[in-house]
Amino acid sequence: MGEQPTADRHAIITKDLTKKFGDFTAVDHVTFSVRRGEIFGFLGPNGAGKTTTIRMLLGLLRPTEGTAWVLGYDIRGDVRAMRERIGYMSQRFTLYRDLTVDENLNFYGQAYGVRGERLRRRKAEIVQMAGLVGRERELTKNLAGGWRQRLALGCAMVHEPELLFLDEPTAGMDPVSRRAFWDLLYELAEGGTTIFVTTHYMDEAEHCHRLAFIYAGRIVALGSPQEIKETVMQGQVLEIDCDQPDRALQLLRTTGHFDEVALYGALIHVVAPEVDRYRGEIQALLSGEGITVHSMDVIAPSLEDVFISSVRQQEQRAG
Repeated sequence: MGEQPTADRHAIITKDLTKKFGDFTAVDHVTFSVRRGEIFGFLGPNGAGKTTTIRMLLGLLRPTEGTAWVLGYDIRGDVRAMRERIGYMSQRFTLYRDLTVDENLNFYGQAYGVRGERLRRRKAEIVQMAGLVGRERELTKNLAGGWRQRLALGCAMVHEPELLFLDEPTAGMDPVSRRAFWDLLYELAEGGTTIFVTTHYMDEAEHCHRLAFIYAGRIVALGSPQEIKETVMQGQVLEIDCDQPDRALQLLRTTGHFDEVALYGALIHVVAPEVDRYRGEIQALLSGEGITVHSMDVIAPSLEDVFISSVRQQEQRAG
């Protein structure tokens, strides 16, 4: 059994957290906890319930059922004191584009009640962290997307919050900027900041200490990346490298033997229990259609493989 969630060890504890909009259930009895000082990833496709969950945890939406505690505060009560100890970076670009880097930091600092010498210190630290030294007087609209996102992160933490909520913070970033942004998150976590981050990028999930997969408002997997790979995945993954992957994909899907057949770049992943026993059949099928198979190997599942598997299990239970 895992450790019992407590407010002294956990920054977030949810219990049966639910939000309904009329007949539609956006978040359905969600239960999880986030340990202090960890990066917790909340993964799922668009519309899965990620942003609705964050809005409840911030005290912006009242739950229909269940509750949560954030830094020990019940989100159904007075959350003003809690909000002073958290930071939030939304999906939408929240900086003022016609203000300079320095002016944005001044605005958000004063909004959070940070003034005087403390504000000067925090601005210097954030500009250094974001790699914007020497660009303090540059208009925000002239910054590249990756730099703007770093500045937005700095504005969200100008008041030195214990807990950061980041909602799809790297959406639209190029891979290099995404990597640099995650390096910043590691530094913050190492300094003791708890980070709750939503994303639909499966590669980013590997950077989290623990994860929750959410689909159609329900948690379908919970644990560290390695724990999820080891305990959630049903079946094995056979990775196929061939010269006509699009054609091969369609052929393999027509057999009806496999739990999942998906394209990963130029490679095909076939998922089934004891999938290795299908090697001969797959080779014969593809060769018979003039498709050259370069290699077939049973591999460890990726988090995307596991997510697809967990969604399928959820749909089977619901059906």
